[in-house]
Amino acid sequence: MSLSRCIALGASAVAVFSLPVHATSSSSEDPLKFFEGRTESVSTVKIMLKKPYKTRAMGTGKIRGDGTLELVQRVERSGEPTKVRRWTIRPTGPGRYTGTMTEAVGPVHIEKVGNRYHFKFKMKGNLSVDQWMAPNASWTSADNDVSIRRLGLKVASAEGYIRRLD
Repeated sequence: MSLSRCIALGASAVAVFSLPVHATSSSSEDPLKFFEGRTESVSTVKIMLKKPYKTRAMGTGKIRGDGTLELVQRVERSGEPTKVRRWTIRPTGPGRYTGTMTEAVGPVHIEKVGNRYHFKFKMKGNLSVDQWMAPNASWTSADNDVSIRRLGLKVASAEGYIRRLD
């Protein structure tokens, strides 16, 4: 897989997952419940020396009995085949989560910092993904800011949102 393809996958991967709390929940409740049912995310991906492009993902999530989120997403990008991405995220303590994602190499770590969520994980091609997601005031969607670095150099970014459909 080319470096450009790895970067594109990384930028779209983080643009489609966030942890906002549903409008009827309090901030002390499990934010993973936001993903029960259907979600949609849209983002613009910018890769160094390439034209920006949009991605869209439709997700279906469920919470297992142990509190683990299972999220399956159909990721669409113009001119590319639709991909299926799977997330499995579980709480590990107050404001902390860990899990797996199809394109990640190793674990995905998520930490609540103030009113935002900080994601960190690695991808093929020696890529480091760093993402900050901020729920909107309505708690029905979240904005995100993603940076992807290789050997310390920023090679891609993504900006977008995710919203609950159910």
